[in-house]
Parts: sequence; C-alpha cells; structure tokens
Amino acid sequence: MKESGILLHISSLPSKYGIGTLGEAAYRFADFLAETGQNYWQILPLGVTGYGNSPYQSASSFAGNPYLIDLELLAEQGLLQSSDYENIDWGKDPCRVDYGQLYFYRNKVLSLAAKRFDKSNRDYIRFCKENTFWLDDFALFMAIKEHFNMVGFDQWPTEYAHRERTTLEKFAKHHTEKTDYYKITQYFFYSQESALKKYLNGKGIRLIGDIPFYTAYDSADVWANPQLFLLDETLVPVDVAGVPPDAFSETGQLWGNPLYDFEAMAKDGYAWWARRLSHSLRLCDILRIDHFRAFESYYAIPYGSRDATEGNWVQGIGTEFFESLKIDKTQIIAEDLGIITDEVRALIEKTGFRGMKVLQFAFDGKDDNLYLTKNYQNGDCVVYTGTHDNDTTLGWFRNADLSIREQVLRRVPYAFTQPATHALIRYAMESKADIAIIPMQDYLELGSEARMNTPATTYGNWEWRLREDYKSPGLVKEIKRMLRYRKISSKQR
Repeated sequence: MKESGILLHISSLPSKYGIGTLGEAAYRFADFLAETGQNYWQILPLGVTGYGNSPYQSASSFAGNPYLIDLELLAEQGLLQSSDYENIDWGKDPCRVDYGQLYFYRNKVLSLAAKRFDKSNRDYIRFCKENTFWLDDFALFMAIKEHFNMVGFDQWPTEYAHRERTTLEKFAKHHTEKTDYYKITQYFFYSQESALKKYLNGKGIRLIGDIPFYTAYDSADVWANPQLFLLDETLVPVDVAGVPPDAFSETGQLWGNPLYDFEAMAKDGYAWWARRLSHSLRLCDILRIDHFRAFESYYAIPYGSRDATEGNWVQGIGTEFFESLKIDKTQIIAEDLGIITDEVRALIEKTGFRGMKVLQFAFDGKDDNLYLTKNYQNGDCVVYTGTHDNDTTLGWFRNADLSIREQVLRRVPYAFTQPATHALIRYAMESKADIAIIPMQDYLELGSEARMNTPATTYGNWEWRLREDYKSPGLVKEIKRMLRYRKISSKQR
C-alpha cells in the first residue's frame, strides 16, 4: 500500500503567542491530516534552536525546544494565568516567527510556570531518573551558560569549560533553582509532545521526526563528552563539518560543527549514538537522519577556514554502527541528497533504509536523472515535491530557468493542463515511491515568501507560519483529489 503525508514543522503552526506549539493548533492539524486521509506528519528537528534559529544547530541532541511548549496547556494545569502571557507582544506578523521577541519573553513566562510546579510530582521524578544520562548535563550546561551571559562554553573560565569537578559541584549547589528550571521545562515539553504523538497514533497517523547528523559545537553534548569529538587540548575543533561547493552554494556550506572521534566512539559500541537514535525514536515513529551520507564519508574543513572550498573527504563508519542496533529498517529515512556516490548508494542499500527523491532536482535534461519518477528502481523510497531546504514548488517554478520549465512541461504529462504545483504533486502521487510527502506550502500553492530555509544563508530562515484560516472545504477537497491518484497508482503496481 502506498502512503502519503504532509511536511510542516511544529513552529509553523498558527498561534497567538509567537510560534506554533504542541497545543490546540497541533491537535487541529492532526484532525486535518486525518480528514484529508494522510498517513504521516513530517516535522523538523525538535531540539533547542541555536545560531540563526536553526533546528539543526541545537544546544543538545536530546533536549526539546521550550519555545514549542504550549502556554495554554500549562494554564489548564494551573501553572500559568492568562494574564501572564496574553498581553505580551509576541511579534507583529502572525505569519512569521519573531525569534527576538520569543528569546526576550518566553523564558520569563515559563519561569513562572516552573516556580509553581510541584517537584514532588511522581511523573516528573520518573522523567528525571529515566533521562539522567543527558538531562543533568543539559540543565547544568544551560545554567552555566546563562550565568556567563550566554557566551559559548569555549569562552567560559577554564575550570568550567574543562568541567573541573569541585567547581561544577559548587555551582550546582548554589544554582539549583536555575537547573531545576531547565529540567522542569524539559518535562513540560516531553509531556506535551508525548500526548500529541499518542493522539496522532490514535488517528492512524505516524510522526516522522528528524535529527541532524552532527551536533553544535556550543552544546551540552560536546561540553559533557569532549572525548567523543575531534578537539585539541584546549577544546578547539581540529576540523569542522560542511559540504563542498554544490548547486546550493559556489563556496560550499561551512556548518562549523565539530567532527566525531569515531575511533573513541567504537570503544563502547557507539553508545552515545545508539542512545541518541533510541531517544529520538521515542518522539516519533519514523526518523529522518539528515546528511546520512556522512556515515559513508564526510567532508572535513580545517578549523578557521573562511569557507568550505578547502576541505577533504574522510572515510566514515559505514554499516558498522547500524549492524549493532536492533532497529526496524522502516523506521529510518536516509537523507541522501547532494553529492551522492555509488558508495553512498551501496551503503543505503545495505542498511535497507528508505532514501529520498526530490522532484525539484529531476529536471536537468538528463534522461537518467535519478529523481525522475520513471527511474525509481522500486518503491523503497520517499518522494517529495521539495523539502524545507527548497523553495516552494510555485516559487521554484516561477524562478527556474526556461530550460527547467521546459523539462517540466515535457516530462510531466499533465503540466500543460494544470498549474505546475498541482502537476508535480500528482507526479509524486503517481510514482512508485512507498511514501509521498508534500510540504503544506505546496498544497496551499504559496510562493517564495513561504520558503522555510535557504541553505548557506543566515537570516530570515525558519520563520514561516500558517495562517489561522488555512483550512477550507476547497483545500480538503483538493488534497483528497490528489490522494486518489496515489490509490489508483497503488492498484496498478
């Protein structure tokens, strides 16, 4: 059976308080998915947003983003009064996230709820015990970071940066209210996320989550586990992550993440990575691993480089890690976009994980282009019109070279009679792919103003949000119409 879903991050949901959350709007979207016959809701990483507000640069590989905690749900628990948050300016534009306003106000409101929370709550105590392997370090890291005006841990006094035991014990003893705040807000996040996932699953909808391959340098992960990363004796990275020049950028992408010390990780069977995957799969049913090709080989750029033009490829760990895991291959989607070699394809085939097909990459004029639906060898993949890193389909088509638009008209049978967005959604639906995921922006036929992220840029990303009135009888009817093509093509297989 071929299935379908919609791509929309939690932050893009409508709300009155600055950003989409795990509250009422998320449940309404779940109902919308069920009404339109969807099988999946795909989101982006749920971690604490970092530099540039990116969910791919997080202060922790395990912690949830407190911005996504719903304030009204906390009010229902008696932890907030509506007056605590209703009169705050959360941003002028309801269709954009104002991260500056969130940063200034959100923690202040959540602090009120944390202070009113009963720490003797049995569920909270159990949560802390079950997550002690990351929660204690995260809470202490964030408390120290706040104490030093949020500068990176490499700018902390040496005894803090290098985790001198007596220094940390003394700090923790004198800052329990602050470390408790970070633990309690994580409990809020995980409680709300778990309830939403249960609701989705009850409607037959599975949640597709997402994790970055790398971690941010200024993170609890690196600070608490420096031995797992390629750092020098002063905790400075030797090389950093990125990708070489490609279709997105002439100078490549310099991400700046520290590289893993895979030799050190191998000594305990890659326990940190195993915990990370297991933890992430608690939050979702299927997990997309971003930049999966790095398991085969990864791009190392000398620390301090101005761009990504001078890096080199280093051999990765291949299937060694995955062979040690007890994991259902259908639980993983391998993001295999960008510079993909035969070796990367062989690795994905060996793992049995589904890869990705993005239609916006299909129209370069080459008949053997792997993203053209006629070239899918089987259905063991997930097809997208575009991802969060692409323009919307309407924006892409409008801005595409004439040669690309001509290719769309030539290769997509109904592109002459339907708008480009409709034609490409139908093209995805009729493909062999087991799963078709369509960004919500494409169903709404939105242009470039609704783009979520532009790779290799720093500002203006991750801000787009749905309008409150996004649902209409016409939209529901159109999505159901598109799903009929998926069902027809499924019967023809």
